[in-house]
Amino acid sequence: AFVRTWTVVFCPTYLFSSVMFSQSCVKNTTLNLVQSATTTTTKSRASIPSRTCRKAPAAATAARVLASRTYLGKSHQFNSEIISRSHGAHRLSTRTMCVAASAASKQVKVVEVDLGDRTYPIYIGSGLNWAETLKKHIPGNTVLVVTNETIAPLYLDRVVEALSQGGDIRVETVVLRDGEEYKSLEELNKVYDKALEARLDRQTTFVALGGGVIGDMTGFAAASYQRGVHFVQVPTTTMAMVDSSVGGKTGVNHPLGKNMIGAFYQPRCVLIDIDVLQTLPDRELASGIAEVVKYGLIRDADFFVWMEENMSKMIGRDPDALVEAVERSCINKAVVVAADEKEAGLRATLNLGHTFGHAIENNLGYGEWLHGEAVSAGMVMAADMSARLGWIDQALVERTKRILQAAGLPILPPPGLGKDKFSDTMAVDKKVANGKLRLILLKGELGGCVFTGDFDQSKLEETLDAFVN
Repeated sequence: AFVRTWTVVFCPTYLFSSVMFSQSCVKNTTLNLVQSATTTTTKSRASIPSRTCRKAPAAATAARVLASRTYLGKSHQFNSEIISRSHGAHRLSTRTMCVAASAASKQVKVVEVDLGDRTYPIYIGSGLNWAETLKKHIPGNTVLVVTNETIAPLYLDRVVEALSQGGDIRVETVVLRDGEEYKSLEELNKVYDKALEARLDRQTTFVALGGGVIGDMTGFAAASYQRGVHFVQVPTTTMAMVDSSVGGKTGVNHPLGKNMIGAFYQPRCVLIDIDVLQTLPDRELASGIAEVVKYGLIRDADFFVWMEENMSKMIGRDPDALVEAVERSCINKAVVVAADEKEAGLRATLNLGHTFGHAIENNLGYGEWLHGEAVSAGMVMAADMSARLGWIDQALVERTKRILQAAGLPILPPPGLGKDKFSDTMAVDKKVANGKLRLILLKGELGGCVFTGDFDQSKLEETLDAFVN
């Protein structure tokens, strides 16, 4: 996949530009559009540390536009029955915009999910302008903001005020109960009820304000209300920012399985303001970091190394570290979604540890463990099974355990789940095909994985014996 990176500095007086293009990380060609422009060298996205924007020189206000195409990530191995095509033809755009003002500059990073005429931006930064960002993605004059009882007192007024500026949009709201246990059709009916009572038409935009549960439910409501209305994501948890808000997976749970009722339905934009994580409980923050670690394990080895070095900053809510972690996660997710929107093969690799994790959630009861906590233990189980198959070294299993423990995440399922019931739950996972369980497992060096049903079943049994009492 190719990444197009834009860095823009806007200044009040004059505009000068320089543009640099690099092809395939091999040959660089520089085109200077102004005499005094300077050339900046770009590196592979996976090796770029947190980017910063500099103020324009006081003596000569100027704006530089740097554009590059950079190869991102490493190649992946897949079972030939599942997927054999390359995703190199897909392109992803990322832009970094810094606005230089008199006192300080603000930075907005934009990752674009390339889906043709349904391409949409992910805005990432600290202290974003919610009104300006959201309103340009609202095509009609009515909005329904969906949130929960935890987020409503914190951010609902801010969203309503942002959307109401100018008086050209009517804003309705609905507040749902908070928690995975309420991710149900029954609770979802409250969204439909409100939309119908307010006589919202097909030009309405549903705005999801909350974590993964709210995003999934709002997206499914948008996909199904009057057969489809507009949809915008404003995630407020780490989990939602780095995973569930990107890619268009929407839905609700069923008593017999997680996310079994839903649809693929893409938002018009995703607004990620890192500042909202300051009100997020520590446990929720750590839960989302499990999904960040996943990207390093399955496709971005350099990102994994960066996390090993910066986990304390992430847990400590350092804004620069969080922006970097969220941006790199979104880039990895967007590349995969652009290549395989409906999860025909490649996108399934984003579910590392999820088959084990969903079994933990289902058998404990939804809401007992956070999703990221279950995925954390599930990733360790997947790594353990991969090592038993001889596909990875034991050293990678230990690194996986260490980085998850550093984030304060569990590396073992809770006791007392029962192997038979655990296996039965795995058997109804969405990745089962023709009665055959398929898993995402690690293979080769760090950053490599496979999505396959061709494995020694006895090794799965050994892993279950070792982890599930």
